[in-house]
Amino acid sequence: MARLILFNKPYDVLSQFTDRGSADSPRATLSDHIAVPGVYPAGRLDRDSEGLLLLTDDGRLQARIADPRFKLPKTYLVQVEGEPDEAALAALRRGVPLNDGMTRPAEVERIVPPVLWPRNPPVRFRKSVPDSWLRLTIREGRNRQVRRMTAAAGFPTLRLVRWAIGDWTLDGLAPGEWREVSA
Repeated sequence: MARLILFNKPYDVLSQFTDRGSADSPRATLSDHIAVPGVYPAGRLDRDSEGLLLLTDDGRLQARIADPRFKLPKTYLVQVEGEPDEAALAALRRGVPLNDGMTRPAEVERIVPPVLWPRNPPVRFRKSVPDSWLRLTIREGRNRQVRRMTAAAGFPTLRLVRWAIGDWTLDGLAPGEWREVSA
C-alpha cells in the first residue's frame, strides 16, 4: 500500500532531502524534519514559500499529484502588497500573461487575514504600504507561478502559504510537522 505524508514545510526549507548547494553554508532540507525512508515529494514548494507538501513512495501517485494534466487544485493563502481591486481579481480569474504564456484561469477571492503561525523571519512591515490576503486556487504548477501571477496583476507576493492540494489540507499541522494519511 502506498504511503502518503502531509508535511507543513516551513519557510527557508528546501523541498528535497539533500542540499546540493554550498558545503560552507548548508541549507535546511526535508531530512531535517522527516525520517521516513523511500518517500519523495510530489511536486515542489519554493524555499521562500510555506505550507503543504505531499510526499509518497508511489511513483504513479506522485505523478498524479504533480502533473498538471490531472488538474488537481492547489489552494494558496497569499499576502500581497497593496489592495487588489475587482479588476485585478478579474484578471487573475481569466488568466494572466506570463513570459512563458497565459496562465489557466484561477479561482481568487480577498479574505480576512488568516490566523497563521508567525513566519521566521517575519514579513517586512511598511506603514505606508497596505497589504491584503487572497485565497488563490490554480490547476497548473509552473515555476513560482502564484508569485508571478500576483506580480503580473500589480500586487507582489509578500507571503505564500500552500493550504491545500486537492482534498488534502494543512489543517492541524504546525510548521515542520507531518502526518501520514491513507492514499
